[in-house]
Amino acid sequence: MSTRIVVVGGGTAGARLAQRLPVTLLGEEPHAPYNRVLLADVLAGRYAPEVIALPDAREPVRRGVRVVRIDRAARFVECADGSTVPYDRLVLATGSNPVLPPLRGLRGSRLPAGVHPFRTLDDCLELRGLVRPGVRAVVIGGGLLGVSAARALAARGAEVMLAQQGERLMERQLDAQASALLQEHVESLGVEVHTECRVSGLRQRDGAVTAVELANGFVLDAQVVVLACGVRPRVGLAREAGLDVRTGVVVDDELRTSDPYIHAIGDCAEHDGRVYGLAGPALDQADVLADVLGGGAALAGTAPQGGEAPATVPSVVPTRSAPAERLPTTRTAPRYTGTRALTRLTLSGPDGLDLAAFGEATALPGDDVVQLTDATRRAYRKVVVRGDRLVGGVLVGDLASVGTLARAWEGDEALPDAPLLHLLTHDGGS
Repeated sequence: MSTRIVVVGGGTAGARLAQRLPVTLLGEEPHAPYNRVLLADVLAGRYAPEVIALPDAREPVRRGVRVVRIDRAARFVECADGSTVPYDRLVLATGSNPVLPPLRGLRGSRLPAGVHPFRTLDDCLELRGLVRPGVRAVVIGGGLLGVSAARALAARGAEVMLAQQGERLMERQLDAQASALLQEHVESLGVEVHTECRVSGLRQRDGAVTAVELANGFVLDAQVVVLACGVRPRVGLAREAGLDVRTGVVVDDELRTSDPYIHAIGDCAEHDGRVYGLAGPALDQADVLADVLGGGAALAGTAPQGGEAPATVPSVVPTRSAPAERLPTTRTAPRYTGTRALTRLTLSGPDGLDLAAFGEATALPGDDVVQLTDATRRAYRKVVVRGDRLVGGVLVGDLASVGTLARAWEGDEALPDAPLLHLLTHDGGS
């Protein structure tokens, strides 16, 4: 008798697992699973919505199904329409919710017309219907998501202002020099960037947003406001079921929760005290769990599909099968040991801009730092070395050496005995 595996959530992690194993996938969104990383390209008009669809699951996906309760004793999930789905193993891939900032004019989860998070395909399609040349749009948040949204809105002809509370754009990933180059490029696309700019409230009339209020007293007229203030793991279902929840749903190296019949992967999962919130770790976790649940036979070695392959160290090393005439050897149990994720962003425009960041881009006392700057090409490369290990880096404009650098960082191996400047050559010193 086959094991009934039910997956709650049709995002990156859930869809990946459904490509590897025959599962019942319950997706809350009405759309087929899609690559969330490409939403900004849909908003900008570069891709049609169907282009970002992920490869088909092995079994049909049940769309528009919202799970409202887990019965751990009877092992079934209850859906909003009253139906129930039994399971032998349950996988929570519930993702994350956008953070709604505490602003005057925002009450609970009901948003004024014209105010949108930027998290789902529906958010993207609604924004696309609102934005046309000349529309005044304000993006709140200058992280990766906010920068991507601002670029997409500008591409549609909107008059865009980006308000970032921190000192610089993408301050979690970039150092000051790289962030300055990014801001220069974003501004060249027609986006008005304001850092150290705190939004305090929204003005509205007849239920629609009309302006954004800043803490310094300035008021910005706005017909569209995009909230790009980060995400928070979606853990309500797990918490109500009595599972161990901290920031995310706590899992072990087999992605197992405090209930041995329930696993969690992706944005909602917390492994070894860390919630990633990135596509690369979500794919890694889904692949490991496919081996855990499939006994190692779940299409081992299948290449990532749908979007960029994560630049990560393989979490599971496949072993060769024993020859038929010999006794089978014991297969190493699959384990998830964490992901070293690299952040990449491509911004279109007159010249375009590519950037990549990994690890610790800010040096500590005693670290060695190597950096190259080409002002003419707006290119910048920097690596941070601690002892004989590469611990981080950032590249803007010229990414020719990013593959070699990322592999050296992911492998966490001693660097070759060569001048550190070689790390920033196009072959990474190899």
